[in-house]
Amino acid sequence: MDNVDIDLEKAEHAASPTRFPEPEPVRPIKSEEHEHLERTGTASTASTGSSSSVSVVREEMGMSRINTQRDLERHPTAISRIQTQRSQHMSTVGRSEKSRESKKPLPEFGAGKPYPPALPEQEEYVVEFDGPDDPLHPQNWPMRKKVFLAVILGYTTLVSAFTSSIFSSATGAIAVYFGVSVEVGILGLSFYVLGFAFGPILWAPLSELKGRRLPLLIAMFGFSIFQVAAATGKDLQTVLLSRFFGGLFASCPLAVVAAIFSDMFDNRTRGLAVTVFSMMVFAGPLMAPFIGGFIVDSYLGWRWTEYLAAIMGFTALGLDLVFLEETYPPVVLVEKAAELRRRTRNWGIHAKQEEIEVDFRELVSKNFTRPLRILVTEPIVLLLSIYMAFIYGLLYLFFTAYPIVFQQIHGFKGGVAGLPYFGMIIGMLIAGIYILLTQPSYARKLAANNNIPIPEWRLPPVMFGGASFAAGLFWFSWSGYRADIHWIVPTLSGLLTGFGLLAIFLQSLNYIVDAYLMFAASAIAANTFLRSLAGAVFPLFSIYMYDAMGVNWAGTLLGCVAVLLVPIPVIFYKYGARIRQKSKFAPTYPKPMGETISNGEAVV
Repeated sequence: MDNVDIDLEKAEHAASPTRFPEPEPVRPIKSEEHEHLERTGTASTASTGSSSSVSVVREEMGMSRINTQRDLERHPTAISRIQTQRSQHMSTVGRSEKSRESKKPLPEFGAGKPYPPALPEQEEYVVEFDGPDDPLHPQNWPMRKKVFLAVILGYTTLVSAFTSSIFSSATGAIAVYFGVSVEVGILGLSFYVLGFAFGPILWAPLSELKGRRLPLLIAMFGFSIFQVAAATGKDLQTVLLSRFFGGLFASCPLAVVAAIFSDMFDNRTRGLAVTVFSMMVFAGPLMAPFIGGFIVDSYLGWRWTEYLAAIMGFTALGLDLVFLEETYPPVVLVEKAAELRRRTRNWGIHAKQEEIEVDFRELVSKNFTRPLRILVTEPIVLLLSIYMAFIYGLLYLFFTAYPIVFQQIHGFKGGVAGLPYFGMIIGMLIAGIYILLTQPSYARKLAANNNIPIPEWRLPPVMFGGASFAAGLFWFSWSGYRADIHWIVPTLSGLLTGFGLLAIFLQSLNYIVDAYLMFAASAIAANTFLRSLAGAVFPLFSIYMYDAMGVNWAGTLLGCVAVLLVPIPVIFYKYGARIRQKSKFAPTYPKPMGETISNGEAVV
């Protein structure tokens, strides 16, 4: 680990004192003590002239100075939030001042003026949230408002995922229109998913620098424009490039919306929000083929599959523009500081986020090299990413496998051939309900363990999901290769594959987040990159594989691979704690309740 990584780990310990009551030094660290947070009255040591002018402004505006300190120093929620903002500030791109050192001579101040004295006690000019119940903090917004925004953000995510697969229903028509093979037509699907791999590299750091709202608005505008470009493309290369850039912009909701839910919802309700988000990510692609099939078969033609995506994108853009408010707490404080500066005429007031200067070297380090280092050196991230890449790749492989079974073998037409995907959608709904039903048990374990999470508690649904997914693959393969087997039989296999897909994906992500905390963003970035590459590549070889091996044996091969991957969560459930103790990036958890950890469970 480099110095930046070590500083981030120290910041995580400082930001979460309740989760790390006695962090164990697993590697040499700097000798400085962790900074103790001290909150004092705002601008209490300002110069006499400045103080008097500010007082006059307050009197004119009917403002008075009141003591907001109260007992916030001892309130755990307030302290945790303040320290979390400092932690987020330290982990943001460009925070380190070492990379901004310059050997150039300092320029003159100008107009013959001497340099002014430094702000006295700069920390006193840094705005914070006013206690645990500050209405400005997104977690304190009314539940009605948060649910309304969650619905809008869910729709925005659905549009991005929906558009990824609606193109699959038009590949045949596009191949005929441009005079190419069907395999070349499938590139439109692969290029879009390939954009998912590279987009988060841009959107994730931008959301930490400028907040969540701006990247979403930019992304949905760019997404909608490129869908129009794909719909009006006069040649195949225009369509394919438009699909790639559309996927690049569409990856923003996939990378940012989950972070918005983390901003708005606390530990009690975040699980429900993230579960709904994950269902949108996976249900969206499965709902698109039957809609696209009916459009392609109608007089509208294949271009309207892209026009529909553009209309949905502009609708999401309008909803986000009108209703979405900033939720990233450091940027909320920036807006608060701007208002205070304007109303008090005290130009020293600022938020910690405003001290950030973007540095290209840190941008590369934090968003390129660290995710790759974690992917290569951390067995938990590597093996789970391989597992999730396989699952995600099969999700997009199904967009060629299902048409082979239901169109070529059973003779369904385009739109009707997309209806069997609802078997997988129902399976995902069952998985979502199952995961939600496990939340009370998880909450009881968490409370009994002094609110210290044990990451391995997340893995039982992954183990059940892995067995279910493998069984669904065998079921689909050996019931869909013959026309004399009723079409409902392979359709019902989607109950198992859909259940397994969501259970594996959602809880594996939660496990990575719990296991790596401050470095979770880098771990998730590595995971996203690998699985998006699989989602882009799998559809390209699927037709050749099914033609050469047949539906039954090609599916058997995939099912055997799925069976080989099932032990991965079992191994981590049993030995995950030991593996994390040897990790350079995973924090060391204290033993739960003074006892031992056995099979990932706290003995209480």
